[in-house]
Amino acid sequence: MKFSFRQKLFSIIRKFYFLIINKNLKIGKNVHIGRNCSIASIYNLEIGNDIYIGKNVTIEIEGSIGDGTVIANTVGIIGRNDHDVVNTNYRAFDAPVVRDKRELSVPIKIGEGCFIGYGAIILSGVEIGNNSVIAAGAVVTKDIKPNSIVAGNPAKIINTKI
Repeated sequence: MKFSFRQKLFSIIRKFYFLIINKNLKIGKNVHIGRNCSIASIYNLEIGNDIYIGKNVTIEIEGSIGDGTVIANTVGIIGRNDHDVVNTNYRAFDAPVVRDKRELSVPIKIGEGCFIGYGAIILSGVEIGNNSVIAAGAVVTKDIKPNSIVAGNPAKIINTKI
């Protein structure tokens, strides 16, 4: 992808900002980060090289995003169990959270060359195989094999790439 000077400049500023506030974050080369993104990792997150992250994206997980991946606008890559409301007798507000209880953090792995469509949600604990396509609005709750095209809520394989 080619970016204008303005896009490159603001993306570099965003990249440095996220690296300063997240000591457990690693970002590769040629990574574009769009406006109004939230990128955070309490434990560790590695973002590879040649990545496009669109506007209004939320990435708050432990895990990795492979080289050459495109993440469209308004995607959420988020934890599945960040607030332990199921295994406790606490109110949601008082429930243990991933920051205090590491076992609630389940890593995610997004392979190389993936495309994640507008508004998709990917929950932690899944592995998305290389060169897979996640359709707009899909909710990924289970592992996706390489070269798959998935859509729906929950996401199901609708085709495979040749």
